[in-house]
Amino acid sequence: MRSDFYSDTKTKPTAEMRHAVLDAVVGDEQKGEDPTTEALCRRVAELLGKESAVFLPSGTMCNEIALRVHIDPGDELICERSSHIVAFEGGAPASFAGAMIHALDGEGGTLRPEQVAAAIRTPSRYAPRSRLVCVEQTANMAGGAVWPVEQLDAVAAVAKNAGLATHMDGARLLNAVVQSGVSAAEMAKGYDSVWLDFTKGLGAPVGAALAGSAEFIDRAWRIKQQIGGAMRQSGIIASMCLHALDHHVDRLADDHALATSIAERIGVLAGVESLMPVDTNIIIGDLAANTLPAAELVARCADDGIDIGAFGERRFRIVTHLDVGPADADALVTAFSTHLG
Repeated sequence: MRSDFYSDTKTKPTAEMRHAVLDAVVGDEQKGEDPTTEALCRRVAELLGKESAVFLPSGTMCNEIALRVHIDPGDELICERSSHIVAFEGGAPASFAGAMIHALDGEGGTLRPEQVAAAIRTPSRYAPRSRLVCVEQTANMAGGAVWPVEQLDAVAAVAKNAGLATHMDGARLLNAVVQSGVSAAEMAKGYDSVWLDFTKGLGAPVGAALAGSAEFIDRAWRIKQQIGGAMRQSGIIASMCLHALDHHVDRLADDHALATSIAERIGVLAGVESLMPVDTNIIIGDLAANTLPAAELVARCADDGIDIGAFGERRFRIVTHLDVGPADADALVTAFSTHLG
């Protein structure tokens, strides 16, 4: 049995989650006739403090539909350089929304309000129009860092004062909620659109939900229709997402504790030069120059039955989730000690 720490997207639906499908009442999503999907969208909208929500297959689709709603071709969005929309969405902001990206170098994956203010362009027919500020909660490539709510509010206020829209990539928003004790609605209150992913720490196999005003979701639905339409009896998968909200949120604290434990044990190894602070369930570190490159460490761990990720010549990433536990962590630490100690 392999221990897969590559990403929390690697979770498999539990037996209980699979069983929830058997009782799901379904109908045609496009006609608003799937009660399970409708219930999920209402619940997500309430959870995030928004008027409405739409169910989508993936978080990337949530991001890209939101950008398409907020941005006209040639407009510019402002975000942190390591954001998912910059690094992991195949250039879709340019291809799909016609957006230019003004990427800023943040601290721990977050932006200061004065940075955002300085990045907003003076209106000119020669320059792109600053139109949107995007944040990512938690900041994946900063080691799952949690934006403090005060900082989220300050960045949103700068954007709003300049007439810009705001969007929150909430792929791991509930990790931030569990870590901080601040509600999702409080974190998202300054953002015109926000979404939740069910396929990471929450353990569902498919699905994300994008929320915003009723007008925003009407426009998002139109774009959803343009790029593929409804999922018909989507309650089959929405039922698993509802199960995740019922049963897999509080246990995110276990993932955070396990990540902290792993970091404490591997951070003292000679071959590990540094680790980013561990706020939630993501461990990112850099290997010392006199040890293995990250790709070789990944290969050796794979031979030991343990999967991790390489993100650069010397950078590795480990992610805890529903399907790895203390025994898996012990095996991981043993492998690191063998190859890096």
